[in-house]
Amino acid sequence: GRFRKDLFYRLNVFPIVIPPLRERPDDIPAMVWSFVKAFERKMGRRIDNIPKKTMDMLKSYSWPGNGRELRNVIERAMIVSSDTSTLEVYLPKANGNGIHAKLSLHEMERRHILDVLGRTSWRVTGCGGAAEILGLKGTTLQSKMKKLGIERPAAS
Repeated sequence: GRFRKDLFYRLNVFPIVIPPLRERPDDIPAMVWSFVKAFERKMGRRIDNIPKKTMDMLKSYSWPGNGRELRNVIERAMIVSSDTSTLEVYLPKANGNGIHAKLSLHEMERRHILDVLGRTSWRVTGCGGAAEILGLKGTTLQSKMKKLGIERPAAS
């Protein structure tokens, strides 16, 4: 009950907009080294080298979680790196099935439906069918499949 109702409007007089990390890849090396130095003190480790290939990989990643995700990736790398002076970084896999952020919504929807159909052995409707898993009516899923050009593969 102590929050001033007009505070948002007072702060919004001078808005500060920070673009997402994927739009400023040149900031990533400085952020990585900043996180590394902070974790060195916390973990009692010393990192002297981050390979150029690793830094390029970090710069090309889309960072849907922005700086917080980068920080978590670096912290994990500090924990699991076997080499005492070189940082080994492994990026998270998008959705566990390799879907990249640059796919269109149409293609993502198509891939998701195909994935669910594959898991249900192409059972579209009924108990345990793809429509039920996707939370759709069977006719709606069939319509989407037709729109997206999804056809059951011929039995071989």
